[in-house]
Parts: sequence; C-alpha cells; structure tokens
Amino acid sequence: MPGFTLTAHAHAPVEEVWKLLHDPARFPEWWAGVDKVAPGPGGEYTMWPDGYPDFPMRQQIAEDRAGGRVVISCLVSDLSFVWRLRADGDDTDIDVEVGIPDREAHRLPAQREMVSDSLAALTALAEAFPAD
Repeated sequence: MPGFTLTAHAHAPVEEVWKLLHDPARFPEWWAGVDKVAPGPGGEYTMWPDGYPDFPMRQQIAEDRAGGRVVISCLVSDLSFVWRLRADGDDTDIDVEVGIPDREAHRLPAQREMVSDSLAALTALAEAFPAD
C-alpha cells in the first residue's frame, strides 16, 4: 500500500490540537479540500469535497484520546489517515500517516500536497486559539 508520513510542530497545547482533530465538524476550518461535513452514527460522518456538491463521501473516525491518536478512514476510496499527537512541553508534535490502496496510487502526489496544506492549516489554527 503506498503512503507517506508528515510531521509538524504546533506552538499550542495538545488539548487545543485535539479539539480540532477529533471533531469532523471542524474539518472545513483546516482540512484542505473539505467543503462541509455532516455527522452520522457511530463515528461515521459524510464529507463533501470542495467543488463537488453532489459527491458525498462517507468517512469513519475513531479516536484513542489516551494514545493521542485519531484514525480517519474514507469508506469510499479506502484512504486512511492516522493522526498522532505528542506533547513537547507546552507544544505539540503532530504526525499524520496516510495509506492509499494500490488502485488509488495515482492520487499520491495530490494527497501529499493536500495533507501538507492541511497540516499547516491545523497547526496555524491551533496556535491562533490559546487554551482557556
């Protein structure tokens, strides 16, 4: 399975990053290419990509708060995004590991760019809102 891993450092507490990462309703604020999100049952949600209002994509989110991990799986194209948060003093290290099935391997460069942009936006948004 093709894939890649990216890492960023946020000058924000883990809790601030977690608030953005575990809540699909917040994804349009930072996830590149996400236009809107509608929650569903049991960790499922539907995401509509930018520019494709008639193309809803079912997704699954699973979180392990104690382990600082959020796993997002596209139920349409079987892409997986494993996000991990690690405290670094008062800051947070963020890793994202992306897995792409062989039949979707042609999407690897575009996914790398999209996830890189998303990681930068997530970091900036977390840093913009200090903990209460």
